Amino acid sequence: MPPRLPFNIVRNFFQLGQRTRTMSSQPSVYVTRPDVDASGLELLRKSCQVSTWSEPLPVPRAELIRQIAGKDALYCALTDKIDKEVLDAAGSQLKCVSTISVGYEHIDVEECKKRGIRVGYTPDVLTDATAELTVALLLGTNRRLFEANKQVFNGGWKSWAPMWMCGQGLKGSRVGLLGFGRIGQEIAARILPFKPAEITYTTRSPRPQEAAAVNARHVDFEEMLRNSDFIVACCALTPQTKEIFNAAAFQKMKSNCIFINTARGGVVDQNALYDALKCNTIQAAGLDVTTPEPLPLDDPLLKLENVVILPHIGSADIETRKEMSRITARNIIAALADEKMDAEVML
Repeated sequence: MPPRLPFNIVRNFFQLGQRTRTMSSQPSVYVTRPDVDASGLELLRKSCQVSTWSEPLPVPRAELIRQIAGKDALYCALTDKIDKEVLDAAGSQLKCVSTISVGYEHIDVEECKKRGIRVGYTPDVLTDATAELTVALLLGTNRRLFEANKQVFNGGWKSWAPMWMCGQGLKGSRVGLLGFGRIGQEIAARILPFKPAEITYTTRSPRPQEAAAVNARHVDFEEMLRNSDFIVACCALTPQTKEIFNAAAFQKMKSNCIFINTARGGVVDQNALYDALKCNTIQAAGLDVTTPEPLPLDDPLLKLENVVILPHIGSADIETRKEMSRITARNIIAALADEKMDAEVML
């Protein structure tokens, strides 16, 4: 008769088997960035096996394709192109793609629809943060704050001068918004206390109830271009809005117009914007989004004094980014349980 194993060894072996069975029955999730807020990852780890890319940079495509194989869900970001090749590499068990962004143009939603893959995103939560940043960028551009700040460090600040570093104010101005969704409405609400003469907005259909709350008037695109002292792009990137701000659009703007873009870089023809700024067709521009991102250091826009460029920080509010991480995780958990997601792209 073989000798009996000590009780503690038998117990440890049994517990190890239990843990192995539990882990193997958990769905697997690949996270393309390790630097998302930990609160979202902690939610996932309670019920899923989670693996992540190791560096705080966009995951290389070859690594994404290798790691997504066999996973049940993908937690991704705007910097990750999720197309047919990635979905093929994942396999038929993939149930969910959840992005930590309000935009989802980096995901092939039609391909996801064909495969029955649910897509999650993070709208609403970043509305206030993006509206705040938009107004900050507008004020920084029109009052030339970034230009003035450079003068402090490069010796340009010699003494007070009556017209030096003057910019135009919002009071009495006409502000035009392309887009009047949640973010557009919050931008208008934040601009209103600066006492503009008029706020107008351009959308496919008027939104009278929302517009009344901020005294805004619906106009067509051509009227907005011709009459606005400030134009703010806060629309979605669609086939209809792709490069809608082109050479013809800039030519129609007033010479004192300040153009602000916190929507997507793709709504602007950047070569046309460069020409409009260099030739003083418009006065200045403030951009939080560009094409590509990041801009190459030799991009001609970076050589101009009348443009302010930020590194896509519209939603970079600490609490906002934390909640975005949690929503992205909750979307995955709900999809894997065949339950309602916090925010799902309806395919």
